[in-house]
Amino acid sequence: MRMISLMIVSAALVGPIAASAFGQQTQVTASQATSREPASSGITLQDAIARAKTNEPTFAAAVAANKVAALDHSLARSALLPSVVYHNQYLYTESAHGPSQSANASTAEATSIPRFIANNSVHEYTSQGVVTETIGAQQVAAVRRASALASVASAELEIARRGLVVTVVSLYYGALAADHKMTVAQRALREASSFTELTQHREDARESAHADVVKARLQQQQREREFADAKLQNEKARLDLAVLLFSDPHQAYALVDFATPAPLPTRQEMEALASQNNAELKSALASMHAANLDVIAARAAYLPDLGLNFNYGIDAPEFAVHGPDGTRNLGYSAAATLDIPVWDWFATHDRVKQKAAMRDSAKVTLTATQRRLVAQLDEFYAEATVARDQLLSLDQSAETARESLRLVRLRYSSGESTVLEVVDAQSSLVTAEGAREDGIIRYQTALANLQILTGTM
Repeated sequence: MRMISLMIVSAALVGPIAASAFGQQTQVTASQATSREPASSGITLQDAIARAKTNEPTFAAAVAANKVAALDHSLARSALLPSVVYHNQYLYTESAHGPSQSANASTAEATSIPRFIANNSVHEYTSQGVVTETIGAQQVAAVRRASALASVASAELEIARRGLVVTVVSLYYGALAADHKMTVAQRALREASSFTELTQHREDARESAHADVVKARLQQQQREREFADAKLQNEKARLDLAVLLFSDPHQAYALVDFATPAPLPTRQEMEALASQNNAELKSALASMHAANLDVIAARAAYLPDLGLNFNYGIDAPEFAVHGPDGTRNLGYSAAATLDIPVWDWFATHDRVKQKAAMRDSAKVTLTATQRRLVAQLDEFYAEATVARDQLLSLDQSAETARESLRLVRLRYSSGESTVLEVVDAQSSLVTAEGAREDGIIRYQTALANLQILTGTM
């Protein structure tokens, strides 16, 4: 009867060990170290990415640079269009002859001649609308270059966004892994405590030696230390993520866990998406285009510029539509200027060589980016494939270790196995469950890296 009662107690203690994996138990995981966490729905990965975009300074700088580049393009395009100014001016010039110098001349005649020959009258009023336009190859090239630089800034913004996504994904899955491992450590601690109680019952019943109790207590103490370390890592991981998501790093939050790992797309699909949506490749292509336009703009300095100017309004000794003698003061003037470059001491020649050197550098960067894209695609896809293929094996290993512990404990309760076998089975279960959680996070991270590389996240 004593043996039967011990077997019943052992079976009751083994029950919690047969629970399913943490990733299959719940859709929302929350650190037990923060009792302040809300009971509402948790933060998904997309929510975390959206929050990080508003708080991360590097991404904010990339957004500002993209806006500046777009405005630079608008400014360069505006330079191609005529500019209109309403010009108003009053000039006073000392008269050339005073009344004392010319006794025979009337006062009006003496005061109407300016002393400076460059000025038209002693009193001169200018009120005109001025339209100016400059037409040249340099201005057209500047617009095209500004457009290319805007494309570069847009691609750099996408690179910054994906870099932010990489960081969020790493921290998000790291926090989930820390949650899972803390749960595994807590479950292992409960199992060790349960086994310590079992050995104590057997010792009290004089069915086992005191050495079994000592060994069980040592195992329990080890599990307590492991749980404390797992709890600390969980708190650190959650703080690292909270710094990126919230204004207050101590904000309590819960994370939405993945139910089942997403399927892995085919290699052909990944290659097609990478060639179309990779931000690094787009940036390199836009930079190469901008470098070509820099060379064209530098060579445009060899060509002449045509300047057009049109004025309409008043330029007269009186601020009036008609003069004292009835002359109409309103009028217009037009000018066309053609500036032909002749000699600049090889300055344009040197600028062309400078821009050509920068173009060669951009070409090397483009080819290196293409090679790196191919290598990263191979690396990430191979990593995701291996991690996906190992998921089933890791699940089976954890289930086998769990069943092995259950059977060994039953055998120990009946006196058919030693305490060392139970301790070894406990360690095997902890190792298998930890490896399974690492495998799930490994696959999710590899899949996220593929999605970031191909522009689907």
